[in-house]
Amino acid sequence: MPAEITWWGHATTAVRDSGVTVLTDPLLVRRLAHLRRRRGELPPDSVARVDVAVVSHLHADHLHLPSLARLLPGTRLVVPRGALASVAGLRRLAGRLRIEEVDAGETVRVGPVTVRAVPAEHDGRRLPYGPRLAPALGYVVEGESRTYFAGDTGLFDSMAEEVGPVDAALLPVGGWGPRLGDGHMNARRAAQALARLRAPVAVPVHYGTYWPIGLDAVRPHEFHSPGDEFVRLAARAAPASAARRLEHGESLRLEAAG
Repeated sequence: MPAEITWWGHATTAVRDSGVTVLTDPLLVRRLAHLRRRRGELPPDSVARVDVAVVSHLHADHLHLPSLARLLPGTRLVVPRGALASVAGLRRLAGRLRIEEVDAGETVRVGPVTVRAVPAEHDGRRLPYGPRLAPALGYVVEGESRTYFAGDTGLFDSMAEEVGPVDAALLPVGGWGPRLGDGHMNARRAAQALARLRAPVAVPVHYGTYWPIGLDAVRPHEFHSPGDEFVRLAARAAPASAARRLEHGESLRLEAAG
């Protein structure tokens, strides 16, 4: 059966393929430091019952220790190589989770599904401290379908070559504040990425969920609009692809190939 993709907000998605559930960048809380969840109910407890979770990089809104602690004991957790040395709290979870470190080009087998790490253009450090000890990654979940989760990344020249052919692309189109720094894609750059990837289906992620407390009135369009903007721009840049904006908790089932 082709993959089913559910968006839970920010960069947290569940990819169900061939009976295996892969959870990306779990962020399952109402508040993270100065960020408040402004849209979408919190994911249910059942979201933490997965076969494997993957973390794209060490930033706290992607490698969120309290959310990872909610995974069932024995759950496999795939993180960038160097994450254990960089994040003491992650080492404390090693006794209850099966943590595996990977670098770009390496794969992890989960039953009939392969999870392949691919490069991302993003600062992978555990900011604001520490040297660059771990890379930022994306992942391709390969089962009946091939689903690319980009994590946090800028648009880079070899993206399509590194990712390879995919059936669906989960692309970041925004952030959690009124400005995007280097190593990110806005809606326009994500549409350009889709044109290069030529994925038949694309879903915008990493927007419209968390926003700094006290900044509700500051450029609110940057919070609300990136998903719809991506769909509009993708129709021009990649007319052969179907861009689909999901609501929080909404699922999309891919069509069978052939």
